[in-house]
Amino acid sequence: MPSSNPLPPKENALFKRILKCYEYKQYKNGLKFAKQILSNAKFAEHGETLAMKGLTLNCLGRKEEAYDLVRRGLRNDLRSHVCWHVYGLLQRSDKKYDEAIKCYRNALKHDKENIQILRDLSLLQIQMRDLEGYRDTRYQLLMLRPNQRASWIGYAMSHHLLGEFEIAFEILEEFRKTQTVKTEYDYEYSELLLYQNMILAESGKTTAALAHLEKHESGICDQQSIMETKGSLYMQLSRKGAAEEVFRKLLSRNPDNKEYYRKLESSLGLEDVATRLKFYELEQKKFGRALPPKRLPLDFTSGATFEKLVSEYLKRALTKGVPPLFLDLRPLYKDAEKVKIIENLVLRYCVSLKTHDSYDGEGSAREPATTILWAYFYLSQHYDHLGDIEKAMQYINWALEHTPTLIELHVLKGKIYKHAGDMVEAYRCLEEAQSLDMADRYLNSKCAKYMLRAGLVKEAEEMCSKFTREGVSAMENLNEMQCMWFQTECAMAFKRLGKFGEALRKCHEVDRHFSEILEDQFDFHTYCLRKMTLRSYVELLKVEDALRAHPFYYRAARCAIQVYLRLHDKPLPHPDASLNVDTGELSS
Repeated sequence: MPSSNPLPPKENALFKRILKCYEYKQYKNGLKFAKQILSNAKFAEHGETLAMKGLTLNCLGRKEEAYDLVRRGLRNDLRSHVCWHVYGLLQRSDKKYDEAIKCYRNALKHDKENIQILRDLSLLQIQMRDLEGYRDTRYQLLMLRPNQRASWIGYAMSHHLLGEFEIAFEILEEFRKTQTVKTEYDYEYSELLLYQNMILAESGKTTAALAHLEKHESGICDQQSIMETKGSLYMQLSRKGAAEEVFRKLLSRNPDNKEYYRKLESSLGLEDVATRLKFYELEQKKFGRALPPKRLPLDFTSGATFEKLVSEYLKRALTKGVPPLFLDLRPLYKDAEKVKIIENLVLRYCVSLKTHDSYDGEGSAREPATTILWAYFYLSQHYDHLGDIEKAMQYINWALEHTPTLIELHVLKGKIYKHAGDMVEAYRCLEEAQSLDMADRYLNSKCAKYMLRAGLVKEAEEMCSKFTREGVSAMENLNEMQCMWFQTECAMAFKRLGKFGEALRKCHEVDRHFSEILEDQFDFHTYCLRKMTLRSYVELLKVEDALRAHPFYYRAARCAIQVYLRLHDKPLPHPDASLNVDTGELSS
């Protein structure tokens, strides 16, 4: 429906230039053209021009003026789709999405086939997860622009998100038939096929999904995805022979992927310990340098067999000097028998290495001088994990006597002090570690974290400032970079210090980051459809839906709740309370 107050050709040309200036972010020029129209007494109250002037002012940060002008423009021309659309854009910029959707719907009453308004409406609907409304809007866009790829993909995806898998697949299939493969390596066409296959698999049509994958295999570029999907589908269909072949191919591509070994083991139907062990022995011969065939048998063996295997594994790692060896073996600590075996082995190594520089006493091969250092390091972690702080400290001190400049030793000593409850000594150990390598950002962050645990907020900020932007305070820069581990630790430190206001400020900063991450979805709703990263886009939507289940948010929310409850139970005294002194007894 046309505006109730149309402009003559000269002013209409100026209005179009306002739109162009807004599109190209030339806001000051846009204001000049708006002024030229509004300075004419006949068009001083022209609704659409007032609305566009308000939208331009909003982009310049003059929000109050913007709202006044847009509302004025809307009152002067309630039948204008431009005024309603602009009012919707203003509401969207203030994150009032429900109000913005109402404005877009009003705009569509006066111009049902406006592509831009429909697109803006669909973005808000998917952002708000109004999936049924999104489906209806995408259908309208498809009817209006059937030649555009995004129209087909968006409509298909709306059905997929609603769980209407069959309709989604059929829409994509109809669209696929219209496509021609541009080159041998057509990534976008490949992603379309994989997305189709994902829909079939999610709908439970395993046989159809496998047939689709085999039929279109030549058009898919991502060979790893093809093989992983095939292997999974074969297993679901109990075609274990075919699955075995696929997982063997995957292992030849990446022999360090533990999951491939587990899936291959499952496809072979191996259940008893002896056959599983034989399988991993063969894989060790085939992939001599891969770690998983040596590590995975430790999970299911026991007794003498476990002792033999873990002894070989430990010796190799200690000789080589592998700092994360304990982290690798920590899952085995659920079994008390395995813990005892590992402890006895490493203690025996220490004695033998100290007296003979070898693992198995006199006559065996000599080991490097650093081997006993890594044995001490392992035992210190071992006893720390078991809660024996005294022994853990003893072994870490022996390791430090051996090599006082090894950074990992100082970090571990700080960790032991932390577990013992002495955060001051813990941060001093980390400070010593950090001084040995000033360019290591991890050590810098770890030291700052321990400082915060010790209640030294200012010192932690100074420590972090070594890696933040110059000319800006560290706190400000870390907030700008959404450094949430620092902010959650800061909040808890302030809470312990009784600075409840500062603690709440940090908690709300973390909450603001999560809100910003949710807002950033807007950039991907159109981008992913344009670039055809459809599977990743669906995963993104799932992540965003569960975003506030993230540990950072949980910690910040828990800290804020504790502070609010503390303030409710024991309110802080009024700052003027100390000034209420009784002066009645003072003599004149």
